[in-house]
Amino acid sequence: MSRSYDGTDETGPKPPSLAVVEAVADAEGVRYDRLTTPAYDPLHSVVDPTALDELFAPLRDGRPRTGSVSFSYCGYDVTVDHRGNVSLE
Repeated sequence: MSRSYDGTDETGPKPPSLAVVEAVADAEGVRYDRLTTPAYDPLHSVVDPTALDELFAPLRDGRPRTGSVSFSYCGYDVTVDHRGNVSLE
């Protein structure tokens, strides 16, 4: 099953690391702050959250970045794109 999540809210784009955690929590049916050990591995066990956020931060001249990154987390194949969208499979 494939699920997609929009990485924005009423205040604007979320950091990709937070969007991933929220998407996985939603798919698991728990609040994002309940996505804790020992039941769930921390995000930093599979990807550096700061590096993930910086990967899609605007360039110094303000231009947006493009692309996507994929990794496995909590039993899901996670893909995050430059718009902040998260998809889980």
